[in-house]
Amino acid sequence: MEKELLAGLITAVLIAVALGLIWLGWRNRLRRQSDIEPLPPVPAGLGEPLLTAEGQYVATTTAGDWLDRIAVHGLGIRTNAQLSVHPQGVLLDRSGAAPLFIPAAGLSGLRQDSGMAGKFVEKDGLLILTWMLGTHQLDTGFRTRRAADKPALLQKLQELISAGPQADTHSGK
Repeated sequence: MEKELLAGLITAVLIAVALGLIWLGWRNRLRRQSDIEPLPPVPAGLGEPLLTAEGQYVATTTAGDWLDRIAVHGLGIRTNAQLSVHPQGVLLDRSGAAPLFIPAAGLSGLRQDSGMAGKFVEKDGLLILTWMLGTHQLDTGFRTRRAADKPALLQKLQELISAGPQADTHSGK
């Protein structure tokens, strides 16, 4: 009986220490990322979307570093979401978190990948949007619930990025 009690106490202490270290790590990440600008507000007259898709908001990371999850502004929380493409930008309406609006002018890239920030799926299973938030270039991952939604979403997002002001600077205009 004493051995079982001692083993239980040691296990409880180890779990508490691990949870404390996780909390300290997340708090330090929030502190390191405190210079990241606030999220852009969702425009009041956003209007009807050009296209929508149900799925999962995976995370937002520093562009090019799929492990550097952005914790501030709730961007590090994985949640179900609806992604809608509008002429003004992309809206991720996230369950249990504030909506994330990415203005079309801030979008700079789109790619498919198999993983980011602890979420791994089949080859090209994630859509990764690259965008600017102030001076920080970020990658935001989204996984469509239905594979059939992805081709139309890819096309519409690419059209939005190609029509943006950054497309003119890359083409030398």
